[in-house]
Amino acid sequence: MNSQNSGRLILVTGASGYVGGRLVRDLVSDKCDVRILVRDAQKVADQPWAKDVNIVEGNATVISDLDRALKGVHTAFYLLHSINLGKNFDDIESEMARNFAVAAEKQGVKQIVYLGGIANDKNRSQHLASRMNTGAQLASTSVPVLELRAGIIIGSGSASFEMLRHLTHRLPIMTTPKWVSNLTQPISIRDALYYLRKAASLEKPVGKVCDIGGKEVLSYADMMQKFAKLSGLRKRWIVSVPVLTPKLSSLWIGFVTPVPTSLARPLVESLISEVVADPAKSIDAIIPPPPEGFIDVEGAITLALSRIADRDVITRWSDAAFPTAPWQKAQGDPEWAGEMVLCDRRESNTEASAASVWQAIESIGGENGYYGADFLWFLRGLLDRIFGGVGLRRGRRDPLTLRVGDSLDFWRVEELERGKRLKLYAEMVLPGKAWLEFSVIDNGTDRTVVQEASFSPRGLGGQLYWYFVLPFHIFVFPTMMRNLIRKANRTDHANSRL
Repeated sequence: MNSQNSGRLILVTGASGYVGGRLVRDLVSDKCDVRILVRDAQKVADQPWAKDVNIVEGNATVISDLDRALKGVHTAFYLLHSINLGKNFDDIESEMARNFAVAAEKQGVKQIVYLGGIANDKNRSQHLASRMNTGAQLASTSVPVLELRAGIIIGSGSASFEMLRHLTHRLPIMTTPKWVSNLTQPISIRDALYYLRKAASLEKPVGKVCDIGGKEVLSYADMMQKFAKLSGLRKRWIVSVPVLTPKLSSLWIGFVTPVPTSLARPLVESLISEVVADPAKSIDAIIPPPPEGFIDVEGAITLALSRIADRDVITRWSDAAFPTAPWQKAQGDPEWAGEMVLCDRRESNTEASAASVWQAIESIGGENGYYGADFLWFLRGLLDRIFGGVGLRRGRRDPLTLRVGDSLDFWRVEELERGKRLKLYAEMVLPGKAWLEFSVIDNGTDRTVVQEASFSPRGLGGQLYWYFVLPFHIFVFPTMMRNLIRKANRTDHANSRL
């Protein structure tokens, strides 16, 4: 443990997100005393660091929850954002930051560390302006705030990297807006985490805005060409046109890449500005550069690609929940809530071992597919993307294992009792809420597999939707159950021959 961290309690908000999850891991490895604030403790229950941190379950919009989370804290990392919460996300972010600052001052917090975005260009998007205002609200009390402003973060699983990767892979010839020629100063996730870790062990509190960037300044088009070269692809033809607005660009990105339109838009709007670090806002006097030097863009891309190839992606942009409508945010409503629930339930028995059955269940989705009716699943994913949803392209974090909170195509792992039960919550665009659940009952001589698709409709439109798709269930769900059992039997047979 760094001597400066001895006796310090460090709070990390946004611990279930892309940067937050990695920061917690690194702070734990540094032997820091870490507390996290999450809305649902189950979402981080399967993280390798879960038993090494103090988990406070609560909401950053509730003052009493903030008081509990910040009590006794020396340094608090603010890694929250609300860009998926509609047009007024900037007002929500401002109020959240102000409440956090007031609670931190009340609880005697010594230092707040905030990760924002580089905003030196006068041409700022609503997203960048909101990030600046968040920093200002956090600094509105007597608690010193170190605001670290970064540009594009390159790392396996980051939204920016996934957007870059899929655009370059899928489009050898691209008609792009003018912003692809704007200058940007990306930073690798490793270097961004270096600064955040060092901020946890400052000798004395610091109140300052500092830009953090990598060693190269280049255009987004240049990054695409570098990615293509490192991926063994031919040089991309990029034709810049003036007619593609950020809205049109984000719709196109949402259709072509796994990044949904609602998340692509703030990313695209940020690229309208030139995102280059200002030497006058250098952090060097507070935290020196990494001893081993910065990772350049090619090195960061290569490292990210190797993590993906090795299936060693620790956190992903999709780790954060993606509610598509206000009524879909509360996933686990109690049974007494009075909601109508429509179900398609199927059971099947098999003599395959419980381990083989569970392996078939836990490996569902992503590149493994849904055990038949692939065209119908593809069509449902395509329709979801057309209407602004996430579609099927998020895939899986790991091809064989899941953990609570994982994104799985347009599902989210809501509950997981390994070997017995898997419950997935739908994050597709729907007039209601939907789940897909699998259970395994061991009868001794055989196993009963229960497969249940349930839907809680919102109004008459939701009910009509259920009955409209009901005929397709005849093709999808019996086929899924039948092929799942077949896979379990094949796995069992293969294991018996070893």
